[in-house]
Amino acid sequence: MARTYERTPEAIERLTERQRAVTQHDVTEPPFQNEFWGSKEPGIYVDVVSGEPLFASLHKYDSHSGWPSFTTPLEPDNVVELTDTSHGMVRTEIRSAHGKSHLGHLFDDGPDEAGGLRYCVNSASLRFIAASHLEVEGYGEYAHLFGGAETPTQEGGLA
Repeated sequence: MARTYERTPEAIERLTERQRAVTQHDVTEPPFQNEFWGSKEPGIYVDVVSGEPLFASLHKYDSHSGWPSFTTPLEPDNVVELTDTSHGMVRTEIRSAHGKSHLGHLFDDGPDEAGGLRYCVNSASLRFIAASHLEVEGYGEYAHLFGGAETPTQEGGLA
């Protein structure tokens, strides 16, 4: 059975004050004062509202910006790019496709060897799923990225 990802009033209600400010009101959290900027643990990052897979630790790097930075999305269709003209600048905002959460911004100053892009993301928009918990959390299809195997479901398909 395919998993669905959506924004629900219940999911919005469960957000912390900071998560709500970032995801629903486009606030940027302070650099170096957020949960995942320095994390190196293997796993994936999903939208805190919808649960849709967004980024993998395999594509995370230290941009020295103070926010989690990734070279590419785990699931490109889950990351939407929009033009942001706030603060007297023209930037590319990134949002989750299903949760419609503000994630951060996309810049062209990432590592050249990885394509040159930097997805600069607010930690408050993310929930981290450790590689060791992918199966139990329902994200088993990503286990192979970290050396794990996908497991068959009772219906005979892959989890």
